[in-house]
This record gives sequence, structure tokens and C-alpha cells, in this order.
Amino acid sequence: MLQKIDINVDVGEGVNNESQLMPYISSCNIACGGHAGDLSTIRTVVRLAKQYRVKIGAHPSFPDKDNFGRQKMDISYSRLYKSIREQVNILMKILRDENATLNHIKPHGALYNLAATDKSTATVIIEAIKSISLPIKLYVPYNSVIAELAIIENIPIVYEAFADRNYNDDLTLVSRNEKNAIISDSDEMFNHVLRMIKQQKVKTINGVEVKIIAHTFCVHGDNPKAVNLIRDLKEKLEQLHINIE
Repeated sequence: MLQKIDINVDVGEGVNNESQLMPYISSCNIACGGHAGDLSTIRTVVRLAKQYRVKIGAHPSFPDKDNFGRQKMDISYSRLYKSIREQVNILMKILRDENATLNHIKPHGALYNLAATDKSTATVIIEAIKSISLPIKLYVPYNSVIAELAIIENIPIVYEAFADRNYNDDLTLVSRNEKNAIISDSDEMFNHVLRMIKQQKVKTINGVEVKIIAHTFCVHGDNPKAVNLIRDLKEKLEQLHINIE
């Protein structure tokens, strides 16, 4: 039986490896000024995504370049809403210029993690998406607060899991401060992803198997081994007739 999944990567974050990544992925999340990215970088990545027929997503974050959007920010909900809208609008303007379309939105870093558990933060993101007239998908973690709110508001969701990150028993990601947070071994990543696809389970750092549903899998573009990891993952999955599209 032929299966298909999506592999997404966070791009436009200053690593400049997008031309190497694009042949192996099916969607990308473009930093649009909050934690990284500028107009020139965004335009370059959009053109690469078009060239390789990769679906384009916005990757808004807390407006905090100093911490790369990976720390919770003390910010009012109104300011956060405005920032998310501005970030997405920057990308959408370039997409119009380049005759490309926005497929999805995926919050970045601390904003993504907070929206998974905090209703107020999740609501800000949902309201920002509702203010956009286009039909846009939202990439969200399984069994999260933001997923529940999106379903209520009839926003189409795509459940996401992380190919290169380890999980805690409550399906939160292991902190980057821990040495076992990131998966850097090709075989380990493949087994990690395959278990989630075939069994709809993830093995946590405590060895517990927890239910998870995912249709898109993220590999972080700033992982030093990202290109090789994604290439190997794609090849191994396709050998099992699991296509990336």
C-alpha cells in the first residue's frame, strides 16, 4: 500500500542551505522577520521553493531576534497579534510579487510550544489567521490546545511531529538545554519517524510509547546535519513506498 507524508523544514534563518534542502522536502516554513529573515532572504527562498515545487508556509515567532524566538517573551496579546500579522503580511506581499501562494502557517520556537498548552496564546494565533482572507492551513502538534481551537474555528490543521527532536511523556519536546534533545543519527531518525507513521506512537526519552498522529514531519534547517539527515530519511522512506509529497 502506497503511503505519503510531508516533510517540512524551517528555512530563511541565516543558515543558507536552502538550495541543498529543497530537493528532498515537500513544504517549508519561511522565517519572516520575527526571529530571523529579511526581505532579500525571503524572496530568495520563495523562488527556490517555487523552483522545486515545495509548499510555502509562514513561520512567525515572538519578535525576538536576540534569542532567535526560542524564549518565552513578555509581550501583550495585542502586540503579539500585530506582530504575527505583520510577519505573515511581509511574506504574502513577496508571494504576490513572485506569483506564489501561501499554503500554511507554522509558529516558531517558543511561540509554537506555548500555543500548544496556553489557550490565550493559541487564541492570538487563531485570530491572526482568521483575519487573513485566504484559506490557510495551520501546522500544529497533536492533542494540543491550538489544534483544538483551530478545529472549533474551522481552520484546517495538519498534525506535525518532529523528526529530529526527542519527546517527553506528555508529548512536549525535550528542552534544547538537555543533551538528548536533538536526534543527529540517520538510523535513529528513520526509526523515530517510521514508528510514528506505522504505529502512530512515539517512544519518549523514558522509553514510554505514547500515541501521536502526524502528517508532516519537521527537520530543523539549522541542524548541522540537516541536509544529509533529510536526504537519508527520504531515501529510506521511499524504499518502503512512503512518498514525500
